[in-house]
Amino acid sequence: MALVMKYRLGEVAKDFGVPNKEISSIMAEYFTPAKNHMQVLADEELDVIFEYMTQHNQVESLEEIFVVTPIAPPAPEAPAAPAPEAAKEEKPKQAAKGAQEKPAKSAQGKADQKAHQEAKPAQQQGQPSAQPAQNAPAQKQKQNKPYTPRQVAEKRVVDTRGGSAVNIDKYNEKYEDLGSNKTNNSNMRRGNKEKIQSKSKQRTNPQAASAKRRQEERDKMARLQLEIARKQQLKVQIPDEISVGDLAARMKKTASEVIKNLMKMGTFASISDVIDYDTAALVAMELGCKVEKEVIVTVEERLIDDSQDRPEDLVTRAPVVVVMGHVDHGKTSLLDYIRNSNVASGEAGGITQAIGAYTVEIDGKPITFLDTPGHEAFTSMRLRGAQATDIAVLVVAADDGVMPQTIEAINHAKAAEVEVIVAVNKLDKGGANVDRVKQELTEYGLIAEDWGGSTVFVPVSAKTGEGIEDLLEMISLTAEVMELKANPKRQARGLVIEAKLDKGRGPVATILIQKGTLHVGDTISIGHTFGRVRAMIDDKGDRLKAAGPSVPVEITGLDDVPTGGDIFNAVSDERLARELVQQRRDAEKEERFNARTKVTLDNLFDQMKLGEMKELKIIVKADVQGSVEAVRQSLEKLTNEEVRVNVIHSAVGAIRESDVMLASASNAIIVGFNVRPDPVAEENAKRDGVDMRLYRIIYDCIEEIESAMKGMLAPKFRENIIGKVEVRQTYKITNVGLVSG
Repeated sequence: MALVMKYRLGEVAKDFGVPNKEISSIMAEYFTPAKNHMQVLADEELDVIFEYMTQHNQVESLEEIFVVTPIAPPAPEAPAAPAPEAAKEEKPKQAAKGAQEKPAKSAQGKADQKAHQEAKPAQQQGQPSAQPAQNAPAQKQKQNKPYTPRQVAEKRVVDTRGGSAVNIDKYNEKYEDLGSNKTNNSNMRRGNKEKIQSKSKQRTNPQAASAKRRQEERDKMARLQLEIARKQQLKVQIPDEISVGDLAARMKKTASEVIKNLMKMGTFASISDVIDYDTAALVAMELGCKVEKEVIVTVEERLIDDSQDRPEDLVTRAPVVVVMGHVDHGKTSLLDYIRNSNVASGEAGGITQAIGAYTVEIDGKPITFLDTPGHEAFTSMRLRGAQATDIAVLVVAADDGVMPQTIEAINHAKAAEVEVIVAVNKLDKGGANVDRVKQELTEYGLIAEDWGGSTVFVPVSAKTGEGIEDLLEMISLTAEVMELKANPKRQARGLVIEAKLDKGRGPVATILIQKGTLHVGDTISIGHTFGRVRAMIDDKGDRLKAAGPSVPVEITGLDDVPTGGDIFNAVSDERLARELVQQRRDAEKEERFNARTKVTLDNLFDQMKLGEMKELKIIVKADVQGSVEAVRQSLEKLTNEEVRVNVIHSAVGAIRESDVMLASASNAIIVGFNVRPDPVAEENAKRDGVDMRLYRIIYDCIEEIESAMKGMLAPKFRENIIGKVEVRQTYKITNVGLVSG
């Protein structure tokens, strides 16, 4: 029959020479808190207590533990209380000795347990543990003395060897087992207390108890990891707009938690609703997350280099000069004289209807000139010309003075913040008055230098060449003062001046390079189109391999006709360029779709009125993009209260069969500006009865369409009074009726 050993908490404290409270605190840390000092401790609890005391009360050598020191008999006089210093030194030794005796006690066989039980009654009576026979006289003397209360802890040596030899290997093996289990024991904290209900139950089913303990340890670790995750602040990146569900997923929270916090803030949103950055950031901070703004790198940012140029990379570039002014004030004739060519004679009706770009060398220095149209229909083209240039030459006829388009050109130049030089043209004509022009321009902030202002006025004659040299000299001087520079050692960037669809070469664009150098073979992205530069031609018709800053060139190789005024960029990755263009096209399509007016109760009456209104549908085809815009805007301005002009389609290029089919299906007329129909389109138009009107001058186009609209206006009935009659008397005549007199 196995002998069951009972070892109480008070006895353990007594053996270690420490208060009961210290052993109770160890129990409370690793197991269920002890009820009192009489609680019987299990083997596992004793192991942990001995291990704890061993770790916290180390000694320098084990030899003094296993050497039994005989206790000297006390002196006849009453023993004096030891000094506090001595007590402090003895206390750790006593604790260490008790800790070292524990392995011997737990490792001994049945004989050791029996010897320990025989020693326990003596300990319970307040006597020291069993000592060797030579200590008996000292014990007897102690019993005969009167009892005095113990002031400090007494030194005790507990020998549980029972006279048998000590098996050191057994102790070492036990220490190794304790060391391997140290990690598992240290993980046991207050959150996972093990309550042993019955020793016999534990002994009968040790596997179940072990499995239960392992499961509890796993649960404890899971709870600990969850608590650590809560304490560590989660970083959440939030873009400008985010859906509620996506925000919840990023914060590792449920959507209901996010919606609940939104409701607290007064925002009612479902899981699929989109909220802005500020609202999302407040919700995330409320739920204990650290918020960071998500920076989305777009395809455009990856593809296009917008970095600033270093000062050492900049070199002097040619100035870009735009010639602006009212229609028929001599802009093209002035430029024609400078270029020593005859451009104006080739213009239809003497009106420039596209932007021309030319390079002229003055004293070995190149100057780039842009010629813009002066008619009011070409406002957007004139605006593009001003935005692309450094100096604006405002041409004013000396006989006409300031005209409406002159004022518009001044406003464009001021908006673009470019230097303005006024060229007073047509000095050779009779009635030319330069002072009158100066007087009129003072009203618009352009005050001549000789009148105390800062604007340069140069009287010129494009016909005789008078004053042209002075004008060029002033342009060069102004450019030097401005110190115009650009970096040619980077990818090219610039502006589309004009674009058209050529029958033999396909889409052709006239571009002005502002930064970098463009080479043949470079991939370029322009607005909603892209392509690879197949050929570059300058204003003289020569082919170029490369073009630097301030050089206007005509390029081919694009997949579509770009819009004038678009920015072009040379890029290194054709795949990304294609992706960027597709994104822009999709965005434009979505914008166009969203712009359609939906019928609601608010605008129902307006929609009904639109349905009653007569509509003139027009298809516009022109040779260049700028002309398409000009014609379209001019025609749409003709809309009045009864007839609306609706340009259902506008494009660059000749009139084709598809245009005739569209006009036939939609009952529209085709307006061609500087283009002609191809033979198939002309034949189909005659067969289907489609009206095609071809124009070379924009005035004729506007006047004819306006006349057509006047014919469509509803007739107005007017009452015309011929005379007045006063009825004095009425009488009836049989078979005649009522007669008035």
